[in-house]
Amino acid sequence: MLHKFEIQYPIIQAPMAGVTSPKFVAACAEAGVLGSIGAGYLDGEQTKSFIQEVKKLTQKPFAVNLFVQEEPRIDVEVLQNARMALQPFYDELGLSPVQSVMSSEVFEGQVQAILDENVAICSFTFGIPSADVIHRLKENNVYVIGTATTLNEAKCVEEAGMDAVVLQGGEAGGHRGSFIEPIQFINRNELLQQVVGGITIPIIVTGGIVSKDDVKMALADGAQAVQIGTALLVADECEISTAYKNAILQSKAQQTTVTRAFTGKPARGLANDFTKRMKDAIVAPYPLQHYLTSTIRKESAQQGNSQYVSMWMGENCYLVQPGSVKDIIAKLI
Repeated sequence: MLHKFEIQYPIIQAPMAGVTSPKFVAACAEAGVLGSIGAGYLDGEQTKSFIQEVKKLTQKPFAVNLFVQEEPRIDVEVLQNARMALQPFYDELGLSPVQSVMSSEVFEGQVQAILDENVAICSFTFGIPSADVIHRLKENNVYVIGTATTLNEAKCVEEAGMDAVVLQGGEAGGHRGSFIEPIQFINRNELLQQVVGGITIPIIVTGGIVSKDDVKMALADGAQAVQIGTALLVADECEISTAYKNAILQSKAQQTTVTRAFTGKPARGLANDFTKRMKDAIVAPYPLQHYLTSTIRKESAQQGNSQYVSMWMGENCYLVQPGSVKDIIAKLI
């Protein structure tokens, strides 16, 4: 795998949609790990131009991560109730409620961008793409990676003909890659033990990896590589807001929560006023909820109000330390 990815260390930078920037992805690639573009919220054209920007900054291979899209069944009543639950936030921020939440079909354009730009590695979250998509990518020598949160899901990834799997432990920040109900939160070490020997494709493990010992243990227990998210969010080259970085650096143990309130899919982030007030509210399915809350998150960020924005981070966020990408990687190896 190291040879295939042309990386120095068995480390992958987690593809964090809405967070990764060309500069950050290139910095990770240049530091000897696999940089990854989180293309989840981009359309085909945006994916293509993002890839081109990264290519200007590095000659090294990098991955692109896509969200497998399911067309949500629009239940008008659920949508109305979800909108009503968000009304107090619209009112407080002086926003008019989001009216249109029709999701457009962008997946095909993203896949085409990967093929057109000769991207070496493509990973998927939220499920398994069609056999046709996997076939087209592999026919063009793209290394295809799935995401799984259980042994059952990992087996499905292997059966679909993917080349490797990212095993996401329950500690991981951001969206759960789960696609088979019920959604489970199995800690990283336990999940790795369950899956090793159960599948034959290479395993990349992720979730709460913040130290040299974490990396050593994962590799000793049968993973071929580890994927790092939260520890790299505080890197100098990561272009998230100062408020977001400070929130991670000032976080304490057990301050994260798993919520569907921002996007309609469960994701782990810092508990705040929004996650608390929305705890029992009706939430629209993904990606409709994502569109409904987008203006709330955007306006809050502009006002410097961290209580209504999603700050995704893993359970071990309180253990991470700032520095350049190179510094952070050096501490892990």
